[in-house]
Amino acid sequence: MHGHLFRLGQAQRGVAMVEFAIALPLLLLLLLAIGEFGRMLYQYNSLLQASRDAGRYVAGQAWNDTLGVDLNGDLQSKTKNVAVYGLPANPGGYPPVVPGLASDDVTVDLVGAEHVRVRISYMFRPVIGASLPTFFGDPIPLSIALQSTVVMRVL
Repeated sequence: MHGHLFRLGQAQRGVAMVEFAIALPLLLLLLLAIGEFGRMLYQYNSLLQASRDAGRYVAGQAWNDTLGVDLNGDLQSKTKNVAVYGLPANPGGYPPVVPGLASDDVTVDLVGAEHVRVRISYMFRPVIGASLPTFFGDPIPLSIALQSTVVMRVL
């Protein structure tokens, strides 16, 4: 009787290894997806903070006692630098607060007579690439458009 049970145990050798080999790619894909989602949330949070900083900067600088709200080109340029680099000027050549963010992604405009709006549009691209190839049809795009907007009253 004991010999029969011993043979049954030998028939099951290696099954756990096969199950692990089948499940490992799915677990790694899930881990990668969770990591990319966390990276996207981190970059979105950085964009939100950058738009708030830029909005605060332009709201404090845009008031002119004679003209009211004066949103000239120099102030817009400095505000875009605050949104992208965190500073009104970037003499040290600091990197952007989010990789790939440029001043062209930032818009600064008036809303009504006393409010300014700073909008940042950014395209998040995962580490694995911008799209996933498929066997049939078009590839699946993986890029996600992130947008951060803040409106503040001019002080």
